[in-house]
Amino acid sequence: MSVASTVRIPKEITHATRQIAVRDPDMAVCIARVGPCLIRPGLGDYFSALVRAIAYQQLAGKAAMAIHGRFVQSIGGGVTPEAVMATPEAALRAAGMSAAKTASIRDLAAKVLDGTVPLDGIEGYSDEEIIERLVLVRGIGRWTAEMFLLFELRRLDVWPVDDFAVRKGYARIHQLAEPPSPRELATLGDTYRPWRSVAAWYCWRGSETTFLPESPG
Repeated sequence: MSVASTVRIPKEITHATRQIAVRDPDMAVCIARVGPCLIRPGLGDYFSALVRAIAYQQLAGKAAMAIHGRFVQSIGGGVTPEAVMATPEAALRAAGMSAAKTASIRDLAAKVLDGTVPLDGIEGYSDEEIIERLVLVRGIGRWTAEMFLLFELRRLDVWPVDDFAVRKGYARIHQLAEPPSPRELATLGDTYRPWRSVAAWYCWRGSETTFLPESPG
């Protein structure tokens, strides 16, 4: 039994996938070859998800997992802003966190506690409002904020044009000689509104699947 057959695909994602296929024949080919859109579920805890995103930056999977695990242990097992601020920086560094990531996680915790980053009720904010708040945190850029929107808040119209894999996948799907620039991709993505998150997911798959030919050039 395939993974797709055991996962319940939300109706809005199924609808989005169909609409994207109708609008873009090249994307329809990718969809047919890749299968259903399986956007992975988030952690369900917004603060933990953002801490994990910081911890995993610029690290390979196993190394990041190990460091993140030691970090969680160092703050007592519960990933909360209060636990982070109550833990000495030296303990966080001893868990394997770099000075920059330690500073970022503590800055996130402080901004959550003072309301700069309002994680309680954040669902009520628009995508751009959330991005504007999150990028105030040291170590969180627009891409990290967009991943939070897409995977944690399950927003359907996120289009991460600065993600090279999305640009590469778009080029392979459409048989372009080279990936479009972020500015070019921003315009190209208008075809998929208001379901650009689903299109981005297929671009990610398109960048890695062997079922699609390499782009010419």
